[in-house]
Amino acid sequence: MNFPLGHSIFPSLESASTDGIIAVGGDLEIATLYDAYTHGIFPWPISHEYPLAWFAPDPRGILQYQNLHISKSMQKFINKNLYEVRMNYNFQETITACAKANNRKGQKGTWITPEIIEGYCKLHQAGYAYSVEVYDNELLVGGLYGVCISRYISGESMFYLRPNCSKLALFYLMNYLQEKMINWIDTQMITPVVRSMGGEEISRSDFMAMLKKSLTHQS
Repeated sequence: MNFPLGHSIFPSLESASTDGIIAVGGDLEIATLYDAYTHGIFPWPISHEYPLAWFAPDPRGILQYQNLHISKSMQKFINKNLYEVRMNYNFQETITACAKANNRKGQKGTWITPEIIEGYCKLHQAGYAYSVEVYDNELLVGGLYGVCISRYISGESMFYLRPNCSKLALFYLMNYLQEKMINWIDTQMITPVVRSMGGEEISRSDFMAMLKKSLTHQS
């Protein structure tokens, strides 16, 4: 399933509020999500009053491979090879586990609603979303999921049931992408975990320039 890059159904990014909100409402169909991500926009349900909001924040969070930081303790954990890491083995279980995660400091509830799960599972089936999973034998103990369009990669959410397993998934993803000559991911916002691993904020205009290059295979 392919969609053309071009005119968007969303307003211009300059119309976004100071909080980054650019639109409210709409659907989570494949074409809508593709349109949003290829124009620097992502959905984020924020309340029962506004069940679906669309964001294009300024500044924007990213993680570049060149800035990836792995602590000595994390490197020791990685070297132990305690777990198996897989990609796209069970996307639905991964996004559902992210929705159920209760280890995010300062966060109550989840923005990953049943509608989000359904929409991104369809996006995955269409080839525009991925998952990275960490397994202890066949038990899923950590992972993350995101969007993948051309050479643009986002990280949407991650979870862990065992210490360091979400970081392990992110470490694996960054190294896998580097092998494919993709040296950054869109983290949208910077969580404490992402910041500790080298995440940074850049201006929305700089982000859009990077996005355009990734979508058009420019170096």
